[in-house]
Amino acid sequence: MNAMPPESHDPSTCSLPESPGTVTRETIETRESEQLAPYAMCASASRGRRYEEPAHAYRTAYMRDRDRITHAAAFRKLEYKTQVFVNHQGDYYRTRLTHTLEVSQIARTAARALRLNEDLTEAIALSHDLGHGPFGHKGEYVLQALMEDHGGFEHNAHGLRVVDVLETRYPGWPGLNLSHEVREAFALHSPLDTGNLGFQKGRRPLLEAQLVDVCDSLAYLAHDLDDGISSGILTPEQLCDVEIWRLVWNEIVQGQPHLSTHLQVLTTVKRIIDIGVTNVISSSLARIAASGVSTPEAVQLHAHALIGFSAEMHRMQRRLSHFLHEHFYNHPRLMKMGGKAKRIITEVFRAYQQDARMLDLPDREWAEAVGVERAICDKIAAMSDREVQEEFDRLFAPFARA
Repeated sequence: MNAMPPESHDPSTCSLPESPGTVTRETIETRESEQLAPYAMCASASRGRRYEEPAHAYRTAYMRDRDRITHAAAFRKLEYKTQVFVNHQGDYYRTRLTHTLEVSQIARTAARALRLNEDLTEAIALSHDLGHGPFGHKGEYVLQALMEDHGGFEHNAHGLRVVDVLETRYPGWPGLNLSHEVREAFALHSPLDTGNLGFQKGRRPLLEAQLVDVCDSLAYLAHDLDDGISSGILTPEQLCDVEIWRLVWNEIVQGQPHLSTHLQVLTTVKRIIDIGVTNVISSSLARIAASGVSTPEAVQLHAHALIGFSAEMHRMQRRLSHFLHEHFYNHPRLMKMGGKAKRIITEVFRAYQQDARMLDLPDREWAEAVGVERAICDKIAAMSDREVQEEFDRLFAPFARA
């Protein structure tokens, strides 16, 4: 650990006067040790932060992580980053931010039922997409190709880079100085090498991180059904080719025929999420019991992931995913936007790569520290859909203001 000089401490860490009956950090940590499952990760057992700082009077380490994430610029940018539809295509559709909030809500519910650490789960959920660039997964694939010979790009590894290096909100350290456990969730979900940062590849993520991963999948599949139907690309009748939709849709239509089609769709989506969460909870509890794990360390050394759907539910979720890829994500309407995204990101990247003197001064200075390609990648990945389109116009539109 690298200790900070006293004058660099985050002001929010200052000790505050206590009143009789106050719920302090120590109170919360005691409750965790008494109420959480033995395989849950208690805040008092955290491996700490890269830079030492005083504990907070009223918030545990994971509560502070959660709050730092929600105040980060990268978190706010998620509002204008693509989930499936580019932001300007409609105000109704989900963005990276609304998706993140939905994952957090679902994961908190499941964590409470499983007696896992809800604060850690929430922090991991709120941060899990911070490394995404503009234009969703299409943008990620483009940056991967552009960075193939320059250290690579992958959104989990870049998310760790965001919280460790690129956010500048505190005078005493780079990044957000999050706890080891939140940072580890990025590292263990990335195929890129992060071993030099102290993470042991080959270990399983904590149960809280495993849970967020499953809830992420559950949330985007269910909510993409809603967005797909609202966009007119999918229809409820077309989706009856998918078993889980057909079972729930028929139950809703037959049981509540008085509802409008709109409400029947929303009720079906909600029910699919409820079924998925219930299945994750029951299946995970059975796996945990069978595994015999009794500590977070044992979880990380276990041969298999312990949080997940039953085999039957996993099969139905995979079928739903396959259907959405075939009929929604690869729809011509979305593919056209994907083609535009590829051109915009590639040409902005190549322009700066060919003449880095066009970069603004802070970016040029950053390029001297990390290399031109990495600096350009950091710049583009931080941009919203709108920002990178505006950057394209500044570089290539004849009469756009530079």
